[in-house]
Amino acid sequence: MEPILKVEGLTKIFSSKGREDYTAVDGVSFSMMPGEKLAIIGESGSGKTTVVNMVARLLDATSGMITLDGEDITRAKGRRMKGIYGKMQMVFQTPADSFDPRRTLGDGIAESLVNRGTAKKEAMARAEQLLGLCGLGKEFVKRYPHEVSGGQCQRAAIARAVAISPKLLILDEATSALDVTVQKDILELLTTLKEERNMSYLFICHDIALVQNFCDRVLVMYHGKIVEEGIPDDVIRHPKEDYTRNLIDSVL
Repeated sequence: MEPILKVEGLTKIFSSKGREDYTAVDGVSFSMMPGEKLAIIGESGSGKTTVVNMVARLLDATSGMITLDGEDITRAKGRRMKGIYGKMQMVFQTPADSFDPRRTLGDGIAESLVNRGTAKKEAMARAEQLLGLCGLGKEFVKRYPHEVSGGQCQRAAIARAVAISPKLLILDEATSALDVTVQKDILELLTTLKEERNMSYLFICHDIALVQNFCDRVLVMYHGKIVEEGIPDDVIRHPKEDYTRNLIDSVL
């Protein structure tokens, strides 16, 4: 079985006039298998969000290689991205970022379907089904992002992300702003979607308990590098690196 995602020697150096170059990500390599739930943890500034922004092609890599479902996407731009985003979607920490504030949630969810040739009426019906799958009634099709709660908007953002059945879903602190009950519901939804569609999840997360209970494997980042990786229970209970131990102690 081939990895759904393979990252090799990924590096990002930020340069600005009059300032010293800053290496945010330094030679990071990892892979994910289909259906795997992988977390990346680390303190703010460790480079984890920069990694996923490069994987999602929101940011260009300075060097290295990103392979999605067997295709090199490291330098992909323009029209190629349509096919790539058919396989990979991202859910952001602030759910409203997934939507145009001037358009309804239904329009936002249906958009990707329409862009792939689905008739508008059929796409809106599918948006209603997807909202139902995510625990929201059909009335949410006509609501705007500012008219719903953070938890409801995050459910709608997940509905939008899974509308085209991607193989990989990237979640950048996607549950951190939600209360515990809503977070539990979202994780149960993600578990259901994984079982039904064999989706893979790449989590950027600071919630150690979530990582331990939900993810199959965890990577620990520090100063742009992966310093430790393994099964969450092993890494959390028996960390090998002082940084990992301090990171876990700070949140437990």
